[in-house]
Amino acid sequence: MNTLLISLVRALRHHRWLSLLGGAFILSSLGNGLTQVVVFGQLLRWHAPPATLTFAYMLATLPGFLGSLLGENVCRRMPPLRLLIMAELLGMIALLSPMLGLLYHNIPALLAVQSVEAFLGGMSYPALTLIFKQGLSAEELPAATCMETLIFASQVLLGTGLGLLLFEVLDPLTLLSIDAVSFVAAAILLAATAQQAPPSPRRPAAAPPRPAGIRWRGLSVLQKRSLLLLPALAAIGSPAMALLPAIAQQIRPDDSTGLALPLLFARSLGQLCGPLLLNGEKLRRYAKSNGRLLLCMCVFLAAYAVLPLLGEQQAAALGLIFVAHLASNVVFALGTFGILAYFPAEHIAGASAKAWRWQVISSAIATAITAGLATQWRASVSLYAVSLTSLAAVALILARYRR
Repeated sequence: MNTLLISLVRALRHHRWLSLLGGAFILSSLGNGLTQVVVFGQLLRWHAPPATLTFAYMLATLPGFLGSLLGENVCRRMPPLRLLIMAELLGMIALLSPMLGLLYHNIPALLAVQSVEAFLGGMSYPALTLIFKQGLSAEELPAATCMETLIFASQVLLGTGLGLLLFEVLDPLTLLSIDAVSFVAAAILLAATAQQAPPSPRRPAAAPPRPAGIRWRGLSVLQKRSLLLLPALAAIGSPAMALLPAIAQQIRPDDSTGLALPLLFARSLGQLCGPLLLNGEKLRRYAKSNGRLLLCMCVFLAAYAVLPLLGEQQAAALGLIFVAHLASNVVFALGTFGILAYFPAEHIAGASAKAWRWQVISSAIATAITAGLATQWRASVSLYAVSLTSLAAVALILARYRR
């Protein structure tokens, strides 16, 4: 079976620049995962309330809206790799904020880095998809989908995995210093990528300017569906992921850190493994199947619904989170592939930026409602209410934009 992983291995053998790019983003994501461990681990040590933990998740997503707007515009004026290098250097500078938060026991300063990373992530995403679209053939797009999955999962898989091992051994400031080194190393690899990557196509001087954006009315059904998949997943998944630390507090009040951080690791392991099981030659068919998409989302919600009922059974909790994100990231991979496959190169940066913004808005609305309910109800009850409502809305959207 031609899985996404096999497609990626083939592409890596033919494109050295792709190996350098992947290495740069894996390093950068490793550092971001360490930052996430420091922020959430320290909040749990300080016994932050569930609303603060949920708000921290919002800060890790909402600024990406503005970042994607900037990234879409900058991609028209600057080579995408130069934009990515700039984002890495800005990310390193942003680590001053959590360092001050730790030194002065300041929660807002600790949380501010989440906002900066979200902004830079939104700014980088259009540039990354543009590089894939320009540098890979149509047959190699499943490899790009796999690469994006690896980048997405490595943030928590590698960063959280390393953070779990080091959080109780090294002080948080040392972990942030390791994060800073990862940003510098990523910037160096991106500079090397720029030397190896194929040149961007140049527009003839007499050619008219390309359209600045894409219009909803002019899109095909498949293009509309591809744009909506990631926001739909965010509406269902964001409440659960935002409440994960709070649910850990509910299950184990005396040692929430000891449960929450392993749950974050299991989450990212599922995020990595799910898409890698897909057959790269059948991605187009999978992306058009409402039944498969809704089944994956239902599996995700069912796993999170059972989680608060497990009590002290940590192994079962880790297994459930793994299965949940195994299913959810199948949807993520199909949404990513749809954007790469169904939009032309001149529109890929705008389409990916638009999908990112809609994903941020969807996540912010669902998370804000969840945070408000979590102050009145138990974390698990607010999760059920928001996620099930989102699932019903997503089912209607998928039915509306069927092939």
